[in-house]
Amino acid sequence: MISMMKKKKVSSSWSRKLFIASFLLPTLGLFSLFTIYPLLRGLYLSFFDWSGGSETMNFIGIDNYKELFADPVIPIAIMNDYFLVFWKVILIMLLATFFAVALTRLKLKEYGFYRVIFFFPNIISVVVIGVLWSFIYNPSLGFLNAFLSLFTENPVATNWLGSPNLAIWSLLPPSVWAGIGFYMLLIIASILGIDSSLYEAAGIDGANEWKQFTKVTLPLIWEQFKTSIIHIVITTLNGSFIIVKLMTEGGPDNQTQVLGYYLYQMGFKQFHLSYGATIGVLILVLALVTTLLLNRILHRDTIEM
Repeated sequence: MISMMKKKKVSSSWSRKLFIASFLLPTLGLFSLFTIYPLLRGLYLSFFDWSGGSETMNFIGIDNYKELFADPVIPIAIMNDYFLVFWKVILIMLLATFFAVALTRLKLKEYGFYRVIFFFPNIISVVVIGVLWSFIYNPSLGFLNAFLSLFTENPVATNWLGSPNLAIWSLLPPSVWAGIGFYMLLIIASILGIDSSLYEAAGIDGANEWKQFTKVTLPLIWEQFKTSIIHIVITTLNGSFIIVKLMTEGGPDNQTQVLGYYLYQMGFKQFHLSYGATIGVLILVLALVTTLLLNRILHRDTIEM
């Protein structure tokens, strides 16, 4: 009898493991195929001299990394990447948190409407966003110069995307506009999970709206807040090349160059694919180091309701 019970337990345990494996293995396979393999392949290619189209690959050791550290464009690209990271984190989180708190705490009747309006940029293709803002910035036909001309005697003809001093700043509004809605919804979901009795108790104790935000809301949504910041950092370091490609192509004079677009240029436009892979390794290292530092800096003890 005991033997049969043991067999049933073993059988049940194996059935459970197979059930779990049936869900995990396909996901692991796809993750390995589209993430792990390209990562390892890129690291492997960084030790070769290869155009991407030739049949031969010449092993050159760390020569690509020597070229990387001597490349004058790399420091510019890194600074631009972190410029976008810094300002996107500040502006997106500030605006997303403000709108999330306003929509949940003020209990507006148009709550659903505003959610749709703010999230709308997230359902638009990045290509559409890039083209749209390129028209807005157009020096002769753009909306921005036309609007500013209403307040000046002479027509404004600022070349926003062609000026070395303004181009990188001009990439911020479309990047921030495209990201606010997504993070606003994440923060709204966290705020709605807070027990309303905590706000009632804070109000009874005399806490105003600002005190309730700093002492109740922010501590309880901190984990989501931290996750959103890290997500912005990772997506910016890995995905800024799209908006750069569409709006400035790294110019003028590499003043808007970022590592992702420089990788694309070297690998697919100048056919120096192995050097492009080396830049990809640098992006990976920077993303990992930045994420680890942010995790340490933003770490707080979890507060449970």
